[in-house]
Amino acid sequence: MTDVHPFRIDVSDEALQDLRRRLADTRWPDAECVDDWSQGIPLAYTRELAAYWAEGYDWRERERALNRFTQFRSVIDGLDIHFIHQRSPHDDALPLIITHGWPGSVVEFAKIIEPLTDPTAHGGRAEDAFHVVCPSLPGYGFSGKPTTTGWGVERIALAWDALMRRLGYPSYVAQGGDWGAAVTTQIGRNGLGCSAIHTNMAIGKPTEASLNNPSEEDRRAFAAMKHYRKWESGYSKQQSTRPQTIGYGLVDSPVALLAWIVEKFWSWSDCDGHPENVFSRDELLDNVMLYWIGGAGASAARLYWESFAAFGPREPVRVPTGVAEFPKEILRSPRAWCEAHYNITRWTTMPRGGHFAAFEQPELLVEDVRAFFRTVRG
Repeated sequence: MTDVHPFRIDVSDEALQDLRRRLADTRWPDAECVDDWSQGIPLAYTRELAAYWAEGYDWRERERALNRFTQFRSVIDGLDIHFIHQRSPHDDALPLIITHGWPGSVVEFAKIIEPLTDPTAHGGRAEDAFHVVCPSLPGYGFSGKPTTTGWGVERIALAWDALMRRLGYPSYVAQGGDWGAAVTTQIGRNGLGCSAIHTNMAIGKPTEASLNNPSEEDRRAFAAMKHYRKWESGYSKQQSTRPQTIGYGLVDSPVALLAWIVEKFWSWSDCDGHPENVFSRDELLDNVMLYWIGGAGASAARLYWESFAAFGPREPVRVPTGVAEFPKEILRSPRAWCEAHYNITRWTTMPRGGHFAAFEQPELLVEDVRAFFRTVRG
């Protein structure tokens, strides 16, 4: 594997000093005219979180924690791809590639990598072990930034297959949510080396029955779609049409980046009104840091410009598919809407959790991933 090079996160002192300077020099907007989050992330909380970022957040400690995972970079199809590759102590473990989305990162998987790779140390069975690969999407985190168009979901899916083969895994399984769901779904469509997929964001299409005689579940799904389009989709419209324009603010201002990202952790998680009911401040900032360090605000947004239509129904996935449905997911397609698009062999309706499943409810996700892939292991 001469094309795979060890990687370790090592942010310079100068970069951290620049971050603190920019935080101190922030030009703040006026406060919102409401007493909730309906106009966006509130000024008082944003100032509080930014002050903690500048004065209380210990990146060096967080950096050491992330570096406990074995990381590499490798050039695939002309682009440098960063990835975690954590091998299991169990030699017959099943290779699993897990893909994040926006506004997430590989930080989301910090709570599930060890239970998946070493189940016997985390209440599981040796026969449920995985060799885990978690790549950073092109333009995200420590991966390279595409300089030409064309790095959409289809190309990423092929790149991930090439990566798994390069690592010595000609046969593997895949998991993902958000953009990771779109990539994982495409991997499943392609087949190639992938034998099964699991997703926590299955996207389907309303059936004729749901349109003509909707059930209560259909009505909830239609209501969620209406809410998303009215109140939640502005970010995607901007990023799918003018990612460069929004990128100037996201790359130049740490507070703009923090606000753009953390608002989604409030809105899309099962957090009972405040993100810190689910995530610690350090966890929220760890994720923001993976966008700030490399100036990924514009390059990450471009994936929407490239591939926003990838979330629509296409050719069905024929490999076995497991779905974990979390109640606070931003878009919830009932199973009946998804049946025509996936070969669903396991569907789990979760008791709690939202869009960031691995980050919010790691135990529930790990349990479901183990249970589903147990059904397809050779």
